[in-house]
Amino acid sequence: DWRQGQAIPGGREVAADMTNLYYANKRGTDTFRGCATYADFRELFEKEKGLDAVKIMTPDHLHATIAIAAMRAGKRVLLHKPLANRLREARRVIETARETGMATHFIPSSSGGDVSISAQLVRAGAIGKLLEIHNWSRRPVWPQYPTLPTDTPPVPKDFIWDLWLGPSLDRPYHPNYTHAVFRGWYEFGGGAIADMGHYSLWRVFAEFGLDAPVLVESTPSHVCTLRDKVSMKVANDYSFPAASTVRFKFAAKGERPALELFWYDGGMRPRTPEELDRANEELADEGMLFVGEKGKILAGFWGDKPRLLSGDARDALPAAVPANVDWVKSFRGGEATSGNFLLAGPISDAMNLAAISLRLGGKRLLWDAAAMKITNRPEAEKYLTREYRKGWEIA
Repeated sequence: DWRQGQAIPGGREVAADMTNLYYANKRGTDTFRGCATYADFRELFEKEKGLDAVKIMTPDHLHATIAIAAMRAGKRVLLHKPLANRLREARRVIETARETGMATHFIPSSSGGDVSISAQLVRAGAIGKLLEIHNWSRRPVWPQYPTLPTDTPPVPKDFIWDLWLGPSLDRPYHPNYTHAVFRGWYEFGGGAIADMGHYSLWRVFAEFGLDAPVLVESTPSHVCTLRDKVSMKVANDYSFPAASTVRFKFAAKGERPALELFWYDGGMRPRTPEELDRANEELADEGMLFVGEKGKILAGFWGDKPRLLSGDARDALPAAVPANVDWVKSFRGGEATSGNFLLAGPISDAMNLAAISLRLGGKRLLWDAAAMKITNRPEAEKYLTREYRKGWEIA
């Protein structure tokens, strides 16, 4: 009955119960040692010498810290999105994977397989030269607080606030930061785009050979308030907007010409294609659209159920090309998965640059990936990393 009455069941005790129940059912009357639980990952790495692999599903700001520590301790790593919510941290995660040679797998890479269908159509010339890709999400689905909390409620019993903060600078505890709402803060999360864009766009980056974007700009929504009976925009560089669009520009590569990728969240969507207008159809609240010189392909958010809206009509769509996501085999010494960390650089750059553009109110960023430098806005450089709490620095 452990699930009853819990919207998002979780926690160490729940995880231990699940694990122990599984083995009890599998082994019957056999005896076995129950699953040990730890609050601090550092204690876990120190005491559990037989630990083979680590799955990381903490709030985003802890991903890099734990992943790097795990790989340095000789552990294989399975990581949820994002790789890190700071660009330089994500780069360090990738470098550590390369330096240690540990097997890794990025969980969102297992999604979006049907994008390969649209990619095959594009490569076959069905819509002519690919110009644009649009992807829109109904996220965020959590409260998006436009102001910092000012009250200081007590820290809940058994909640180690200092450990939850990890590398982040000290601040008073507040429930508006934790659990299901951490994604809305630049310090702790990556916004709607990091929450869902890694799922839908990982295969897009892979299929079309996208390197890091050369340009990123955004359009964030804003919140206004009354001050002395005068309407004023709330200055906010601490939480993601309730809605936004982000434009990424990618340089040409090989036979693929330069193209632009557009992300939308908070109810924003691209302009309805004329093909749908003529058929008296509307865009769904989530989706993906490929725009070429001669036609368009419309699909679901994950690239699923693609259909040619216009272009070179086909009798049948090609079959999806499966990715190698067998991380168990990889962790046992097999071939690296198509979601190993060494492939995560371009999408990690893109997601973290989007957050910086939004944080700066939608400013355009020109990105030199090789130099790891924003070339047109020196004031944006500080957001490539974070100010670390003493003892939590990442080398």
